[in-house]
Amino acid sequence: MGIFLQVDSLAVAQNELADAVPTEKTLSIIDLLTSGGLAGQIIMIALFLMFFVALYLYFERLMAIRAASVVDTTFMSQIRENIRNGKIENAKMLCAQSRSPVARLIEKGISRIGKPLEDIDTAIENAGKLEIYKLEKNVSMLATISGAGPMTGFLGTVVGMIMAFHKMASGGGQIEVAALSEGIYTAMTTTVVGLVVGIVAYVGYNHLIVKTDKIVHNMEANAVDFLDLLNDPS
Repeated sequence: MGIFLQVDSLAVAQNELADAVPTEKTLSIIDLLTSGGLAGQIIMIALFLMFFVALYLYFERLMAIRAASVVDTTFMSQIRENIRNGKIENAKMLCAQSRSPVARLIEKGISRIGKPLEDIDTAIENAGKLEIYKLEKNVSMLATISGAGPMTGFLGTVVGMIMAFHKMASGGGQIEVAALSEGIYTAMTTTVVGLVVGIVAYVGYNHLIVKTDKIVHNMEANAVDFLDLLNDPS
């Protein structure tokens, strides 16, 4: 009889020990992103919309800038030869065949040949401003998203923390640690997502600005070369 009591006591002790060992709680990314309540889910949707808009703007502008940066290395030499030989129409046709911003600038200058050099310079400068505007189209939205993403994430964190403290206040002195901790890490998730969106948009914005600046410098160099050609066509 004593043996059976010892066996039963050992079994009970083992069960209590098993209950005392904490079980690891698994958490999937989907659960983490969707377990923040209605307010958290709305903020998550807004963040993901910002993320996809930022990606679309980045790749759309990147392809446009790459297309604009393709310039024939012999373009200016051909323009110079045609102008020196008095073949103005051939120079215009050469510019029309090229779809680069540099060609459009030079074409604007060629169309003003015969007028004062100041007028030609002004026409090229105005055309250059238009080309820069085309290159930088919608790029400023990336800068906006890079700032709005983290701020939206922080908003989700604040809302989540308010909801967590509301649970504490309405718990009547009995705080459920599990529910409280779940609300806190769910709230922090919006900050992480917001920072990721902001970083991606910020890096994409600066990359586009650098590539745009290279095209602008190339446009300026070719414009100066063209004006020098008009000053000394011989």
